[in-house]
Amino acid sequence: MSDMASSTWIVDWGWSLPLILITVIVHVFGLAAIHDAVVAILQEKAILRRFIFKFVRTMSAALLLIILLHGIEAAGWALTYRALGLFPDNKAAMLYSLSTMTGFGVPTVSLPPDWEMMGALQSMAGLLLFGLTTAFQFAMIQAVWPSEQQGLFSSRPAVKLDQQSAPVRNGSTAAER
Repeated sequence: MSDMASSTWIVDWGWSLPLILITVIVHVFGLAAIHDAVVAILQEKAILRRFIFKFVRTMSAALLLIILLHGIEAAGWALTYRALGLFPDNKAAMLYSLSTMTGFGVPTVSLPPDWEMMGALQSMAGLLLFGLTTAFQFAMIQAVWPSEQQGLFSSRPAVKLDQQSAPVRNGSTAAER
């Protein structure tokens, strides 16, 4: 690798690593705030029909906030691209940033060859952010979704485990089976 190529590679990493760290920190704090709000809203017990409507409304609002969060993070990268003079306008910088972060890619907008590593690193950051988003959404749903044991989704009696970890129904003991 030539000295020129290695120096631009180092510069790409030098700009990208702090941006990745900042966007991940912002993302985790944002997702945690959204998670806490969703859990607080949906934690109270309700009749199943009312819960479903409340769940859909609350999760829709959470998803809009998550999309906004991703947009803000992409804008941070776009502003950096603009500050470095890599794009002629905000629209091109934001289009590139969003398409890179999502893996969509737009063939008409690209970074100069010396800065391509930065684009690859933003794409890696996007994978991390979307992975965190998926994990937080799963955790939100698990925290609030009523289970069979609460008796909201089934008329079957709850299954309990006896001391030998064998399923026991309706209070019968292992000796009675």
